[in-house]
Amino acid sequence: MNTGLALARAVADAVLYEGYLLYPYRASSQKNQARWQFGILGPPGAAADGSGEEPSMSADCLLAPGARVGLDIHFRFLQLQTRTAEIADDGGGFTPVDSLAVGGANWLSWDEAVEQEKVFGPFSAAQLRAGLVLTVDVPEGVDVEELKDGGGRPAGRLVRRRRALRGELRLNAAEATGGLLRLSVTAANTAGPVPANPVPSGGRPANALPAGNRQDAIAASFIGAHLLLGVRDGDFISLLDPPPWAQTAAGLCSQHRCWPVLAGPEGQTDVLLISPIILYDHPAVAPESSVALYDSTEIDEILTLRVLTLTDEEKTEARATDPRAAAVIDRCEAMSPEDLRQLHGALRNPHAFAPDPSESWTTAGGDVPWWNPEAEASVRPDEDAVVINGVAVARGSRVRVHPKRRADAQDLFFGGQTGRVTSVHFDVDGSTHVGLVLEQDPAADLHEGYGRSFYYAPDELEPLDGKEPPQ
Repeated sequence: MNTGLALARAVADAVLYEGYLLYPYRASSQKNQARWQFGILGPPGAAADGSGEEPSMSADCLLAPGARVGLDIHFRFLQLQTRTAEIADDGGGFTPVDSLAVGGANWLSWDEAVEQEKVFGPFSAAQLRAGLVLTVDVPEGVDVEELKDGGGRPAGRLVRRRRALRGELRLNAAEATGGLLRLSVTAANTAGPVPANPVPSGGRPANALPAGNRQDAIAASFIGAHLLLGVRDGDFISLLDPPPWAQTAAGLCSQHRCWPVLAGPEGQTDVLLISPIILYDHPAVAPESSVALYDSTEIDEILTLRVLTLTDEEKTEARATDPRAAAVIDRCEAMSPEDLRQLHGALRNPHAFAPDPSESWTTAGGDVPWWNPEAEASVRPDEDAVVINGVAVARGSRVRVHPKRRADAQDLFFGGQTGRVTSVHFDVDGSTHVGLVLEQDPAADLHEGYGRSFYYAPDELEPLDGKEPPQ
C-alpha cells in the first residue's frame, strides 16, 4: 500500500463511520433512532417505495496515465449486524429480550455494523478503456456469543446476524482532452428488487425484500459506502481546482451522490477519495482530534463535554448499546486537563502575515491605516457598490446566484436562485463580498432584519435589475 493511501484512510474511516453513533450514544436517545445517514446504497426499489435509499452512486474523475499505469480500487462500507440479546430459560432454550444483565455487565438488543473492504486491481489503461464490471459479494453470517453467570452456568447469549450483500463496481475510461482519461466509477447495490406490493401466498422471489420494510432495506444496504483509488505511474487531476489545460475536461465530469477529491498528503496526486460527503482536496483529521466521535463536523470540545455530562445511568446504557460507544466514554473520561485544553482550539501565529512596517497599509479612500478605528468611517456596507458586468450592484439590487466550484455545499444548493443584495463589503485583502437574501426564502425579510445574509464573490453573481421581474 502506498503512503498516500495509508494516510487517506484516516479521513476515509471518518467518512465510513459518519453518523454511526450520535451523542449521547444511547439506544433510547432520539438522535440514535435515525442512523446511517450517508453513503447508503439501498436495494433496488427501496427508494421508490420509501423504505430505503437509491441503489447506486457514481463519479467521473480525471487520470493522467503513464506508460505503465495501474489502478487499484478499494470499496469500503459497513454491513448491518443485528445483535439480539437472549436470556436462558430453565428448559435449556433462549428467549429474546430487550436488555440482558449478566455478571455486572449489560447488553441491549441493537444494531451494530461490521466494516468491510473489497480490493480490486491493479488495472491497466487498456482494461479501463475496455470497461470492467466487478462483482461484490458479502456472505450472510450468524455469530453466537455465550454469556455465563458467576458460577459458569449459561445465563444468556448474544446472537449477531448479517444479511448477504450483493453489488457491483462498474469502471469505464474514455479519452479526454490533454491526454487525460475520464474515468467513470459506479458502485451499485444489485440485491433482488423490492416488490411493489406484498407477494401473495406462494412465496417471494429469492433475495427480495418486503415492500416498505425499512429495517429489511437497511439490512441489505451498503452503508457509508465510499471508494479509495490508488494509481501507480499516473496522477489524478483535481476537479475542484483543475489546471487551466484540464478545465474543459473537468467541466465534462459529473457526479451522482458522491464527490471525488484528491486524498493523502498535500501535493500528492496518486490517491483519490470518492466520498458521499462533500470535501476539499487533501482533507485531513485535525491533530487536536484525538477521539473518534463519529461526527465528521468534529466539534470535539462540545461533543466531549456533552459526553462528560451524561449521568451514570446514561453512561451505563450507552456502554450496553455498543462497544464503540463504551470506548468513546472511556476515552473522554480519561482525558487530562491538558487534553481538554487542546480541544479548545489551535493558536496560530497572529503575526505570520503582518504587514511590513515600511509599507503604507491604508484604506482605499485615504491615508488612514486599516487598523485605525477612524478607517471605519470610510466603510459603508449599506451604501457601497461594486460593478458587475458593467452594472453597479448595491443594497437593494437584484442578482442571480451562480456559485463556483470553490463554494461549500450550502452555496451550491442555491445555484440559479435570485436574491436581493443587503450589503457590499471590502476586506483588507482587497476582496469584495456581496451579502444577500434569497427571494425564494419566505423568511428573507426576517433574515435581513436580523442581519443574516449569504455572501458571494462578485464573479458568482449576475445582475438582474431591468432584466426580469422580482419573484
